[in-house]
Amino acid sequence: MRLLDLFHADKPVIGVLHAPALPGSPQNTLDFDAILNWVLTDADALAGGGIHGMILENFGDVPFYPQRVPPHTVAFMTALGREIRRRFNLPLGINVLRNDARAALAVAAAVDAQFIRVNIHTGARVTDQGLIQGRAHETFRYRKLLGCDAGIFADVDVKHSAPLAARELRVEVEEVVSRGCADTIIVTGSATGTPAALEDLKTAKAAAREVPVIAGSGVDSTNVTAILKIADGLIVGTALKRDAVTTNPVDGQRVRRFMEAVRGVR
Repeated sequence: MRLLDLFHADKPVIGVLHAPALPGSPQNTLDFDAILNWVLTDADALAGGGIHGMILENFGDVPFYPQRVPPHTVAFMTALGREIRRRFNLPLGINVLRNDARAALAVAAAVDAQFIRVNIHTGARVTDQGLIQGRAHETFRYRKLLGCDAGIFADVDVKHSAPLAARELRVEVEEVVSRGCADTIIVTGSATGTPAALEDLKTAKAAAREVPVIAGSGVDSTNVTAILKIADGLIVGTALKRDAVTTNPVDGQRVRRFMEAVRGVR
Protein backbone atom coordinates (compact mmCIF):
# COMPACT_ATOMS: atom_id res chain seq x y z
CA MET A 1 0.00 0.00 0.00
CA ARG A 2 1.41 3.37 -1.04
CA LEU A 3 0.59 6.01 1.55
CA LEU A 4 0.80 8.67 -1.16
CA ASP A 5 -2.07 6.99 -3.02
CA LEU A 6 -4.22 6.74 0.12
CA PHE A 7 -3.65 10.18 1.61
CA HIS A 8 -2.57 12.19 -1.44
CA ALA A 9 0.38 13.53 0.54
CA ASP A 10 4.07 12.74 0.35
CA LYS A 11 4.40 12.13 4.09
CA PRO A 12 0.89 12.14 5.52
CA VAL A 13 -0.13 13.29 8.99
CA ILE A 14 -2.96 11.30 10.56
CA GLY A 15 -4.76 13.01 13.44
CA VAL A 16 -6.23 10.94 16.26
CA LEU A 17 -9.90 11.17 17.27
CA HIS A 18 -9.86 10.03 20.90
CA ALA A 19 -13.49 9.16 21.59
CA PRO A 20 -14.59 9.82 25.20
CA ALA A 21 -15.73 6.79 27.19
CA LEU A 22 -18.56 5.13 25.30
CA PRO A 23 -21.83 4.05 26.93
CA GLY A 24 -21.29 0.81 28.82
CA SER A 25 -17.65 1.54 29.73
CA PRO A 26 -16.72 2.31 33.36
CA GLN A 27 -15.62 5.92 32.82
CA ASN A 28 -18.64 6.92 30.73
CA THR A 29 -20.30 10.21 31.78
CA LEU A 30 -21.67 11.51 28.45
CA ASP A 31 -24.68 10.39 26.47
CA PHE A 32 -24.01 9.28 22.92
CA ASP A 33 -25.13 12.56 21.32
CA ALA A 34 -22.57 14.44 23.44
CA ILE A 35 -19.87 11.94 22.50
CA LEU A 36 -20.73 12.31 18.82
CA ASN A 37 -20.57 16.11 19.11
CA TRP A 38 -17.16 15.87 20.84
CA VAL A 39 -15.74 13.64 18.12
CA LEU A 40 -17.15 15.68 15.25
CA THR A 41 -15.87 18.92 16.79
CA ASP A 42 -12.40 17.36 17.04
CA ALA A 43 -12.66 16.11 13.45
CA ASP A 44 -13.63 19.59 12.26
CA ALA A 45 -10.59 21.08 14.00
CA LEU A 46 -8.30 18.49 12.44
CA ALA A 47 -9.75 18.89 8.96
CA GLY A 48 -9.74 22.69 9.22
CA GLY A 49 -6.08 22.63 10.22
CA GLY A 50 -5.06 20.76 7.08
CA ILE A 51 -4.63 17.21 8.41
CA HIS A 52 -4.30 14.47 5.76
CA GLY A 53 -6.33 11.76 7.49
CA MET A 54 -7.88 10.72 10.79
CA ILE A 55 -8.06 7.64 12.98
CA LEU A 56 -10.90 6.99 15.43
CA GLU A 57 -10.25 5.02 18.60
CA ASN A 58 -12.21 4.19 21.74
CA PHE A 59 -9.54 5.82 23.90
CA GLY A 60 -11.88 6.57 26.80
CA ASP A 61 -12.90 2.94 27.33
CA VAL A 62 -10.34 2.18 30.03
CA PRO A 63 -9.71 -0.38 31.39
CA PHE A 64 -9.59 -1.99 27.95
CA TYR A 65 -10.71 -5.47 27.02
CA PRO A 66 -7.56 -7.40 26.05
CA GLN A 67 -9.04 -8.76 22.83
CA ARG A 68 -12.76 -8.91 21.96
CA VAL A 69 -14.98 -5.94 22.78
CA PRO A 70 -18.75 -6.29 23.35
CA PRO A 71 -21.28 -5.69 20.55
CA HIS A 72 -22.34 -2.29 21.89
CA THR A 73 -18.77 -0.97 21.48
CA VAL A 74 -18.79 -2.02 17.83
CA ALA A 75 -22.20 -0.39 17.37
CA PHE A 76 -21.17 2.95 18.90
CA MET A 77 -17.86 3.01 17.00
CA THR A 78 -19.74 2.31 13.77
CA ALA A 79 -22.19 5.14 14.43
CA LEU A 80 -19.30 7.53 15.10
CA GLY A 81 -17.39 6.35 12.04
CA ARG A 82 -20.41 6.73 9.76
CA GLU A 83 -20.94 10.36 10.78
CA ILE A 84 -17.25 11.17 10.36
CA ARG A 85 -17.22 9.64 6.88
CA ARG A 86 -20.44 11.44 5.95
CA ARG A 87 -19.12 14.87 6.94
CA PHE A 88 -15.41 14.77 6.10
CA ASN A 89 -13.78 13.80 2.84
CA LEU A 90 -10.58 12.48 4.41
CA PRO A 91 -9.20 8.94 4.78
CA LEU A 92 -10.34 7.36 8.06
CA GLY A 93 -8.79 4.63 10.15
CA ILE A 94 -10.31 2.57 12.98
CA ASN A 95 -8.55 1.34 16.12
CA VAL A 96 -10.57 -0.73 18.59
CA LEU A 97 -8.58 -0.93 21.81
CA ARG A 98 -6.94 -2.81 23.13
CA ASN A 99 -6.51 -5.21 20.25
CA ASP A 100 -9.79 -6.13 18.55
CA ALA A 101 -8.84 -6.22 14.87
CA ARG A 102 -12.02 -8.07 13.93
CA ALA A 103 -14.17 -5.33 15.44
CA ALA A 104 -12.08 -2.67 13.73
CA LEU A 105 -12.50 -4.42 10.38
CA ALA A 106 -16.25 -4.76 10.92
CA VAL A 107 -16.51 -1.03 11.62
CA ALA A 108 -14.26 -0.20 8.68
CA ALA A 109 -16.34 -2.34 6.33
CA ALA A 110 -19.58 -0.75 7.53
CA VAL A 111 -18.40 2.87 7.22
CA ASP A 112 -15.99 2.42 4.30
CA ALA A 113 -12.91 3.37 6.32
CA GLN A 114 -9.57 3.00 4.56
CA PHE A 115 -7.42 1.34 7.22
CA ILE A 116 -7.32 -0.14 10.71
CA ARG A 117 -4.63 -0.08 13.36
CA VAL A 118 -3.66 -3.29 15.14
CA ASN A 119 -1.49 -2.84 18.21
CA ILE A 120 -0.35 -6.48 18.43
CA HIS A 121 -0.64 -8.12 15.03
CA THR A 122 1.87 -10.96 15.41
CA GLY A 123 3.74 -12.47 18.35
CA ALA A 124 2.78 -11.87 21.96
CA ARG A 125 3.23 -8.98 24.39
CA VAL A 126 2.77 -8.43 28.12
CA THR A 127 0.43 -5.48 28.65
CA ASP A 128 -1.64 -3.89 31.40
CA GLN A 129 -4.46 -6.13 30.09
CA GLY A 130 -2.26 -9.21 30.58
CA LEU A 131 -0.78 -11.37 27.82
CA ILE A 132 -2.06 -10.45 24.36
CA GLN A 133 -1.32 -12.60 21.33
CA GLY A 134 -1.45 -11.41 17.75
CA ARG A 135 -4.07 -12.91 15.45
CA ALA A 136 -2.83 -11.96 11.99
CA HIS A 137 -4.22 -15.23 10.61
CA GLU A 138 -7.75 -14.31 11.75
CA THR A 139 -7.48 -10.66 10.76
CA PHE A 140 -6.66 -11.30 7.12
CA ARG A 141 -9.18 -14.11 6.74
CA TYR A 142 -11.89 -11.92 8.26
CA ARG A 143 -10.96 -9.07 5.93
CA LYS A 144 -11.32 -11.48 3.01
CA LEU A 145 -14.68 -12.69 4.32
CA LEU A 146 -16.01 -9.12 4.55
CA GLY A 147 -14.74 -8.22 1.11
CA CYS A 148 -13.03 -5.27 2.77
CA ASP A 149 -9.85 -3.70 1.44
CA ALA A 150 -8.94 -1.64 4.52
CA GLY A 151 -5.18 -1.51 5.02
CA ILE A 152 -3.64 -3.20 8.05
CA PHE A 153 -1.44 -0.73 9.93
CA ALA A 154 0.45 -2.86 12.48
CA ASP A 155 2.51 -1.71 15.45
CA VAL A 156 5.86 -3.22 16.33
CA ASP A 157 7.20 -3.15 19.90
CA VAL A 158 4.01 -1.26 20.69
CA LYS A 159 3.69 1.28 23.51
CA HIS A 160 2.29 0.23 26.90
CA SER A 161 3.67 -3.30 26.49
CA ALA A 162 6.78 -5.41 26.92
CA PRO A 163 8.09 -8.45 25.01
CA LEU A 164 7.99 -11.90 26.56
CA ALA A 165 11.67 -12.27 25.67
CA ALA A 166 14.31 -9.97 24.21
CA ARG A 167 14.04 -9.74 20.43
CA GLU A 168 15.66 -7.52 17.84
CA LEU A 169 13.37 -4.86 16.41
CA ARG A 170 14.70 -5.69 12.95
CA VAL A 171 13.50 -9.27 13.25
CA GLU A 172 10.09 -8.23 14.55
CA VAL A 173 9.58 -5.80 11.68
CA GLU A 174 10.69 -8.35 9.09
CA GLU A 175 8.23 -10.92 10.43
CA VAL A 176 5.28 -8.51 10.74
CA VAL A 177 5.87 -7.66 7.08
CA SER A 178 6.75 -11.06 5.60
CA ARG A 179 4.69 -13.41 7.77
CA GLY A 180 2.08 -11.01 9.16
CA CYS A 181 1.56 -9.36 5.74
CA ALA A 182 1.07 -5.91 7.28
CA ASP A 183 0.46 -3.07 4.85
CA THR A 184 2.13 -0.41 7.00
CA ILE A 185 4.37 -0.51 10.09
CA ILE A 186 3.89 1.78 13.11
CA VAL A 187 6.76 2.53 15.50
CA THR A 188 6.02 4.15 18.87
CA GLY A 189 7.71 5.16 22.07
CA SER A 190 7.02 3.42 25.36
CA ALA A 191 3.75 5.24 26.12
CA THR A 192 1.15 7.63 24.69
CA GLY A 193 2.85 10.97 24.03
CA THR A 194 6.35 9.46 24.13
CA PRO A 195 8.27 9.70 20.83
CA ALA A 196 9.77 6.76 19.01
CA ALA A 197 13.56 6.65 19.10
CA LEU A 198 15.11 7.82 15.84
CA GLU A 199 17.32 4.72 15.76
CA ASP A 200 14.22 2.53 16.05
CA LEU A 201 12.66 4.34 13.10
CA LYS A 202 15.84 3.85 11.06
CA THR A 203 15.94 0.15 11.96
CA ALA A 204 12.28 -0.30 11.04
CA LYS A 205 12.72 1.51 7.72
CA ALA A 206 15.64 -0.70 6.74
CA ALA A 207 13.84 -3.90 7.76
CA ALA A 208 10.46 -3.01 6.23
CA ARG A 209 12.00 -2.33 2.79
CA GLU A 210 9.18 -1.12 0.52
CA VAL A 211 6.50 -1.22 3.26
CA PRO A 212 5.82 2.26 4.72
CA VAL A 213 6.86 3.05 8.29
CA ILE A 214 4.89 5.57 10.38
CA ALA A 215 5.91 7.23 13.64
CA GLY A 216 2.97 6.57 15.93
CA SER A 217 3.48 8.53 19.15
CA GLY A 218 5.10 11.57 20.70
CA VAL A 219 5.55 13.66 17.56
CA ASP A 220 5.35 17.43 18.12
CA SER A 221 6.73 20.62 16.58
CA THR A 222 10.08 20.17 18.36
CA ASN A 223 10.94 16.79 16.83
CA VAL A 224 8.84 16.60 13.65
CA THR A 225 11.72 17.66 11.39
CA ALA A 226 14.03 14.91 12.61
CA ILE A 227 11.30 12.27 12.56
CA LEU A 228 10.00 13.09 9.08
CA LYS A 229 13.50 12.78 7.67
CA ILE A 230 13.14 9.06 8.43
CA ALA A 231 9.46 8.12 8.72
CA ASP A 232 7.01 7.89 5.83
CA GLY A 233 4.21 9.49 7.84
CA LEU A 234 2.92 10.35 11.29
CA ILE A 235 0.06 9.55 13.66
CA VAL A 236 -0.38 12.55 15.96
CA GLY A 237 -2.71 12.88 18.92
CA THR A 238 -1.49 14.56 22.10
CA ALA A 239 0.48 17.37 20.40
CA LEU A 240 -2.72 18.59 18.71
CA LYS A 241 -4.78 18.78 21.91
CA ARG A 242 -5.41 21.86 24.03
CA ASP A 243 -2.40 22.31 26.34
CA ALA A 244 -0.99 19.08 24.85
CA VAL A 245 -3.15 16.98 27.20
CA THR A 246 -4.37 13.79 25.53
CA THR A 247 -7.88 13.85 26.99
CA ASN A 248 -8.52 17.49 26.03
CA PRO A 249 -10.29 18.56 22.84
CA VAL A 250 -8.30 19.14 19.65
CA ASP A 251 -6.95 22.68 19.40
CA GLY A 252 -7.38 24.01 15.86
CA GLN A 253 -4.55 26.51 16.24
CA ARG A 254 -2.16 23.79 17.37
CA VAL A 255 -3.16 21.72 14.33
CA ARG A 256 -2.45 24.62 11.97
CA ARG A 257 0.92 25.37 13.60
CA PHE A 258 1.90 21.72 13.49
CA MET A 259 0.96 21.38 9.83
CA GLU A 260 2.96 24.52 9.03
CA ALA A 261 5.96 22.84 10.67
CA VAL A 262 5.35 19.73 8.57
CA ARG A 263 5.21 21.76 5.39
CA GLY A 264 8.47 23.40 6.42
CA VAL A 265 10.16 19.99 6.49
CA ARG A 266 9.17 19.39 2.89
